[in-house]
Amino acid sequence: MRDVALLLHDEVRVFDYAVVYEVFDRAPFRLVRCGAGRRPVRLSGGVTVRPDAGLAALREADLVIAPGTETPEAPVPPSIAQALRQAHGNGTKIAGLCAGAFTLAGAGLLDGRRATTHWALTDRLAVAYPAVSVVNGPLWIEDGPLWTSAGTAAGIDLCLHLIRQAHGAGLAAAIARRMVTPPHRDGDQAQYVPRGVAPEPSALTDVLAWARDHLDRPLTVAVLARRARQSPRTFARRFADATGTTPLRWLHHQRVQLAQELLERTGLPVEEVARRTGFGTPAVLRRHFGRALGTTPTAYRDRFAA
Repeated sequence: MRDVALLLHDEVRVFDYAVVYEVFDRAPFRLVRCGAGRRPVRLSGGVTVRPDAGLAALREADLVIAPGTETPEAPVPPSIAQALRQAHGNGTKIAGLCAGAFTLAGAGLLDGRRATTHWALTDRLAVAYPAVSVVNGPLWIEDGPLWTSAGTAAGIDLCLHLIRQAHGAGLAAAIARRMVTPPHRDGDQAQYVPRGVAPEPSALTDVLAWARDHLDRPLTVAVLARRARQSPRTFARRFADATGTTPLRWLHHQRVQLAQELLERTGLPVEEVARRTGFGTPAVLRRHFGRALGTTPTAYRDRFAA
């Protein structure tokens, strides 16, 4: 992988453009900026870039990268869609950074394939392109000769992965050191999604508030049902009807959220975090934490501790 083609068109995000330029505009790579008719392209923020070559250069590249745009659902220009399909037909590797997944999907390249994008855009991608199997979670996804990445900085992760895959870990690590970024990040983008509080039915508000204040206790459906003055079966049914989940899953979610807060804001040992969140042991905490966020409590604290 030597020749890298960067696809440019109006409203491409400056950050995505800069990531590709920073990673690939140096030996052993040859970066070519490609645009329709080689006319100047106006990126987001008012930055104007003049392409080095036309869209035909996409067919000659070893790798084509489509950055995200500020208007992801906008129709893909026919000339760009055709150029991407021709490159794909020639066996060229193609990657979409962040909202660049919409560009690949708009060209018909992702039909029947798995893809991801920024967590705030996954629902929109699924609605706009129902033939695409949209996955909300991974920092990047590979499906055949096509790659897509999650939001913003995940484009760096994908670019480094492509280098590691083609040229080995040494070159990827050297570029990462120059950029002062990890050569590989563990986990997935679930770590970065804001932890909003979903609205709750008024009939359950008091019970759920009490449960949140006592997550360190061995809470069960029976315990919560008694607080609600209902039988366990009735409580479980009404809970599912009202929230769309089970009491056990809700409890696990609340405990993971509390663990995140304790890891971010305190220096408590992982053993104490496990006790206060009701997971009991570090092993159980790690299992549920990893299942929910794709990383470990220690790695999460290293990344997000205040």
